[in-house]
Amino acid sequence: MSDSGQAVRPLKETLPNPVEADNVIYNPSLEELREFSRELETTAEFGSPTYVSRERSRNSDKTKNAIDDGFDSEDYTHIENVLDYAQENEILCIDRQMGRHAEHSYRCRLYVPKEYGRIALAWAKLFEPVEGEGEPDFVTVQVPEWDEIAIRILPEEGLTAVLGTDYTGEAKKSFLRLFMFHAKRKGGLGLHAGSKRVTLHDDDGELQNVGQAFLGLSATGKSTLTAHGLWFDEDEGETATMLQDDVCALLPDGSIAGSEGNGLYVKTIGLDADEQPAMYDAVTHESAVLENVDVADDGTVDFDSDLHTSNGRAIILRDNLSSADDDIDLDGVDQVFFITRNPVMPPVAKLSSEEAAVAFMLGESIETSAGDPSKAGESIRVVGTNPFIVGPKGEEGNRFRTLIDDLGVDCFVLNTGHLGGKDIGVTESVTLLREIARGTVEWTEDEATGLTVPSSVPDIGIGEFGVADNVSDYETELENLRTERQVHLDTFDDLDEDIRDSVY
Repeated sequence: MSDSGQAVRPLKETLPNPVEADNVIYNPSLEELREFSRELETTAEFGSPTYVSRERSRNSDKTKNAIDDGFDSEDYTHIENVLDYAQENEILCIDRQMGRHAEHSYRCRLYVPKEYGRIALAWAKLFEPVEGEGEPDFVTVQVPEWDEIAIRILPEEGLTAVLGTDYTGEAKKSFLRLFMFHAKRKGGLGLHAGSKRVTLHDDDGELQNVGQAFLGLSATGKSTLTAHGLWFDEDEGETATMLQDDVCALLPDGSIAGSEGNGLYVKTIGLDADEQPAMYDAVTHESAVLENVDVADDGTVDFDSDLHTSNGRAIILRDNLSSADDDIDLDGVDQVFFITRNPVMPPVAKLSSEEAAVAFMLGESIETSAGDPSKAGESIRVVGTNPFIVGPKGEEGNRFRTLIDDLGVDCFVLNTGHLGGKDIGVTESVTLLREIARGTVEWTEDEATGLTVPSSVPDIGIGEFGVADNVSDYETELENLRTERQVHLDTFDDLDEDIRDSVY
């Protein structure tokens, strides 16, 4: 029942039975899905389908959920309309499984018009097939040809209506949003994060695992760092493998449950075969699906071009990414990294649990074309670097601090952009991750920032990255930054006071 008193019909009564309904094509093959959108396809030089969508990023400003946004009768009408559409029109219905963890796996169902088989094709490659028939935990109905754009979510019922947009990212995130919502309800915390298992030798020469997690907004390097092999010599048994790229759940026992078991949805702008060979090989495999990438009529692909958007994407299979592990769940997390591109932050700083909760609440980065293209490049703060939180945001920060305190997790803020005018490249970031995992970094207190920063890092002249040496008028810059941060934190009444008082 809505606040206005309007009843919302239960899902089972409003959506067509995919097995029995005449208007539903249930679980067609991937080949059939591609065929349904064949007239929209340009075939890339390596044989994969490529498409250009009308909408090329998420419409976050047109997204509302019934918990945070106070639904009215118009919002419920949007949902009613999309459910009626699914009953009356020829429509595809795809079932997939999200997650493998016993308590954090869900049957997901996507309805989309037949002519938009390309959306179903891309989405179906991200999640694993599910055996047999069954009732879905989560349902999304996406109707691109609508007269307005509106994304409406009923988290408690597990239903998302996507109207007026043909962007595949809306379908993907509709399910991941609910994955995170339910993780919190079960005592954990959903994270917009990648996870990684690093296997290396300890001081006694024995192999040990170090679990790492990376929180960051799209296009800040999260996927690159999560998938990077850290330049280990595998002949020595040391490896770094990606478990999850985008969304996972930190659980009270220290494990991290994964969500996407079959594929990844990665950005392609600037993809370079020399710098990211594993990712390049997966993106250029014939099984990939490209979206909004510049592909010529003869199939030639230009990953450096932003002809359609700088938010070009590829759906790739985990099996084709050499740095991807067979597992998607991490047994235990040891280190959490907050990825930022704040130009007055050092390449890395080690945080106390309160400072880590501050970093979580600040979610500092830059806006990208995946979020709001009109503001790309501007400074932005997003709690948890997670635009998909459902429920009070301050409670998320409190929960994060409690979990990392209980688990004894080390937390860091990692700058993948530039410091003042000095670039911090992939080489520096990867080396820092490797050496932090090894425990070879020596730490000291930075007089300029008050943060704990490296004093020595193997293979990096870390002394060249001092804030005081690279940021003009750094004292004023840092004072203004702390004031802005404090004002931001004070907007969260439900955030614990000792976290709000720990601004760095």
